[in-house]
Amino acid sequence: MSSESMGRGVLHPAQAATRFSLNRHAPAPAVATFVDYYWIVQWDLTGLPHYDQKILPHPNVHLVFEDGLTGVHGVDPGLFVRRVHVAGHVLGVRFLPGGFRPFWDRPVAELTGQTLPAADLFGPAALDTERAVLSTQDESQMVARANTFMLSVLPERDPLAEEVAAMVHHIVTDPALTRVDQLVSTLGVPARRLQRLFAEYVGVSPKWVLRRARLHEAHERADRGAGLDWAALAADLGYADQAHLTRDFTATIGEPPARYAAV
Repeated sequence: MSSESMGRGVLHPAQAATRFSLNRHAPAPAVATFVDYYWIVQWDLTGLPHYDQKILPHPNVHLVFEDGLTGVHGVDPGLFVRRVHVAGHVLGVRFLPGGFRPFWDRPVAELTGQTLPAADLFGPAALDTERAVLSTQDESQMVARANTFMLSVLPERDPLAEEVAAMVHHIVTDPALTRVDQLVSTLGVPARRLQRLFAEYVGVSPKWVLRRARLHEAHERADRGAGLDWAALAADLGYADQAHLTRDFTATIGEPPARYAAV
């Protein structure tokens, strides 16, 4: 698998591509109102050392079907590390930002940094789906079983959830947006309402989403190779200076950007 196919958020993707495969699959049309995509990770490290993969999370809730650990993962505000060893696979449901709120019927901020056993929310069907997904290595069969499950638990559509998803999409696709006041002006939504909507539907603040989008761009450029002009990148991303970028990158990812790029 190529490092490009790993996608934004997978740190050191060239290394990751030698340890596991990561594929994304579109959900059924009715499910797509709430779900961005399904992701499937498969690995076989039999006879090899374990591998710890670091992920810089996005503002999305995930439902992950994995052996004995099937659960709903709220937005992780820090760095997520997943160890893979021996052989196995998992299937994840990545909800659109705000897309999990209709299933949860509570502020999504209550899930931030937390994992909820899926059976607590969805009942025995979640564990039945876990067994079905893990019983095959055929990704089309896994996706079909995930679709069957999701279609059986779909809630009513929530126009606010869809509005919030569009707001987050605007943030992550417009590199010129780097501050909350810009976002307020662009969206025409008062700052307090924006804060309430994000707490209720996304689980993190607009400022967090803006900051995380910048860090995703920074690590993705760093992954392209050496020779990066860090001062120019800091300016492009709206940081006060290179030192500001370095502090932000180091605090979240755990190492300075230049060292990260050199690996």
